[in-house]
Amino acid sequence: MKIAIITETFLPSTDGVVTRLKEAIKYLRQQNHEVVVIAPDFGVTEYEGAIVEGVKTTTMPFYRYREFSMPQKRVKSLLLQHDPDLVHVVNPALVGVSGVYYANKLDYPLIASYHTHVPKYLEYYRLYPFVPIVWWYFKKLHNYAHLNLCTSKAIQGELMEKKFHNVHVWDRGVAIDHFHPSHSNDEMRNRLSNGEPANKLLVFVGRLAPEKEIHKIKPLLEQREDLSLAIVGDGPEKESLEKIFAGTKTTFTGLLHGDELAQAFASSDALIFPSITETLGLVILESMASGLPVIAAKSGPTMEQVEDGRTGLLFENENTDSMIEAINRLEDEELYRQLSENAREEAEKFSWQKPSEQILEFYNETLDVYEQSKAKSRSSRKSKIKVTE
Repeated sequence: MKIAIITETFLPSTDGVVTRLKEAIKYLRQQNHEVVVIAPDFGVTEYEGAIVEGVKTTTMPFYRYREFSMPQKRVKSLLLQHDPDLVHVVNPALVGVSGVYYANKLDYPLIASYHTHVPKYLEYYRLYPFVPIVWWYFKKLHNYAHLNLCTSKAIQGELMEKKFHNVHVWDRGVAIDHFHPSHSNDEMRNRLSNGEPANKLLVFVGRLAPEKEIHKIKPLLEQREDLSLAIVGDGPEKESLEKIFAGTKTTFTGLLHGDELAQAFASSDALIFPSITETLGLVILESMASGLPVIAAKSGPTMEQVEDGRTGLLFENENTDSMIEAINRLEDEELYRQLSENAREEAEKFSWQKPSEQILEFYNETLDVYEQSKAKSRSSRKSKIKVTE
């Protein structure tokens, strides 16, 4: 099978979408399927034997932190050039719109996947009036697809309520050998804690943006002098957050990759996850694989991954006292040991093998749905001809 993946983000970017795509592509290539990735042009031309076709990028005036690819005709020419058996549009919003439009116009089987909860993000940018039209926009795009995917049951339910059709859950996964408690080391802990390794060390990993609600962590540091926080990542809110956390025991590491990221997880005491906007949050599973309990705000997708009192501790969103209480519970050494062991044990159930096999099953199902729709269309046309005669 030849698959064209059209995505709003790909290498060298690092986020949950890119991680998932990398694992899927590796598996598809191992199974001898051809893969063409159409993505913003950041200089990458190949990944694991898959061709990467870059398309022109531009900077958005309201979000200068990174560049995006807008809808463009080059997507059509690339589809015609490679002539795939199936098109997978990942997070259709900008260049993905071209993917949806031309896949439909050129009559390719189409699957679309929903990874970023943009309507929810708008609340954090005070764009409330645009929420209904954005929901309409994404529903219209996704309903061109023969099959739709999302990454959690909670989001599946929400999309189905919004009348997205044929929505399935693409399971989560984690590199269980890469993220492992054995990567803990004193040098990294010293770095993350800014020379105070004896402190309780919390780590946040992710994009530094308003919807991540990182500012909510500050009261913890004001409440307890024995807490340190490491913020791993980069994003448009970095300067603002550096001002907010000035004078607290907070270390901004910037982006960490590969072994350094695995060491950062394993050398900390717990992951702090204050966001309720995620469609999943792969860093949760990465931290659990590293033997870290997760301290997280309650949300549907988070509660699918974290079991309160067993693999982590949940707190009520926007409730500082509830968050502080969760952190204080980590002082119970026996509870902490159980949380750490259970977190690793739970993560071991979610290697990337199953989600990678699953995406191929979804591709085959998409082909079946496409063929059924074509057969139905042919039957309908024949029926109309008979009536006319």
